[in-house]
Amino acid sequence: MNRAEHMMTTAAEEAMEVGHRITKAMRFGVHEVQPGQELTNAERVLEEFYDLFAMLLLMSTEGVMPLDGMIPDASRLMRKREKFERFLAISAEQGTLTA
Repeated sequence: MNRAEHMMTTAAEEAMEVGHRITKAMRFGVHEVQPGQELTNAERVLEEFYDLFAMLLLMSTEGVMPLDGMIPDASRLMRKREKFERFLAISAEQGTLTA
């Protein structure tokens, strides 16, 4: 494995850790502090997100992966929100979404 592959592997691991922390927040609540930890689940999600962002920035800086536009503009964020709402409505129509 070379440096670039190691960076991408680390970024993938960080992405999975973001998902892992979000599922913990779903299961135990965003304000819960796990025994032996100092941060809430919400704070831990952000910590993992920052780790992922740092890896993406490093990969971009070193030319491993061109990530121009890594900071999304408002229109991109709005498109994602609209897409989320569209799929949320489909879930509700299918009966898989509860209040």
